[in-house]
Amino acid sequence: MIIQLDPNITDAEQQQLSDKLASIKFKATNVKTQYANYLIGVGKGEFDIRSIGNLPGIRDIHRVSDAYKLVSRKWKVQDTVLEIGEDIKIGTGHFALMAGPCSIESEEQIAATIHHLKDNGVKIMRGGVYKPRSSPYSFRGLGIDGLKLWHSMAKEAGIAIITEVMMVEQIEAMADYVDIFQVGARNSQNFNLLDALGEVDKPVLLKRGISGTLDELLQSAEYIFSHGNEKIMLCERGIRTFEKAYRNTMDINAIAMLKEKSHLPVIADPSHGIGVRQFVDKIALASVMAGADGVIFEVHATPEKAFSDGQQTLNFQEANLLIGRMRKAFQLREEF
Repeated sequence: MIIQLDPNITDAEQQQLSDKLASIKFKATNVKTQYANYLIGVGKGEFDIRSIGNLPGIRDIHRVSDAYKLVSRKWKVQDTVLEIGEDIKIGTGHFALMAGPCSIESEEQIAATIHHLKDNGVKIMRGGVYKPRSSPYSFRGLGIDGLKLWHSMAKEAGIAIITEVMMVEQIEAMADYVDIFQVGARNSQNFNLLDALGEVDKPVLLKRGISGTLDELLQSAEYIFSHGNEKIMLCERGIRTFEKAYRNTMDINAIAMLKEKSHLPVIADPSHGIGVRQFVDKIALASVMAGADGVIFEVHATPEKAFSDGQQTLNFQEANLLIGRMRKAFQLREEF
């Protein structure tokens, strides 16, 4: 169960609640976030929910059978909408675009990408400064110095930054220069990292693991929420299957199902979802129609010269067309 506590609950009232939960053999865990104070009860005993809900100091109470409780729609019917800065909203009723290169490469590249994004009204720039690469000999990013340069240029242009964090030790150094932390597919079940991001008051975009189920993704999101951070986005980026014709199998079904299972915003990543440039636009549009609250995709002035993932990266002209089409698709979806 999820018990939302009154902000003014007294120690005596909290002790009375703890005693009641113990009497019905429910283990209670306190969760305090940016917005509320919760008590999560886990147990199998039968009880009358009114016997708890009527206790003093309780604002609300819900039965939630899912293992992932706080991110479940079973207790929070109204969708979560995140606010990034003053003019960016991500969630139901809004459509967020995040675009940029796979890797941050140079000052010139950053400037060209920012100019492209501003021309298209895109307010969030993606890019990697720490890159988890399959080969240890591949380009692995410019690190914190690259992030600081990127941040200074993006801030001046009014562009928010989303970038991947790979280790707990990187969070503190990156925090002042990042608007949204991204957790990549390889770290989707790095629970130490998820715990640490739960203690940061920054939005987190959590990608689905390479072979992860939806329940595993939602359980990972629960780690972040249960450590104090409600600002979470779920990202479908394709999964590994037996098919070899493209990089990953983009699970369009997952977008609709995640919107059904959770109140959190759902973002689609068609670049990694298919990994083939000529089909990224089609998968992006399908994701919008499936219910995605936003799309994150890769764009580069000259993808053929990109330091990483050029085969799945759109050039500026291709991105211009796709951005316009996605916005039209979103408007059409909202009219249904």
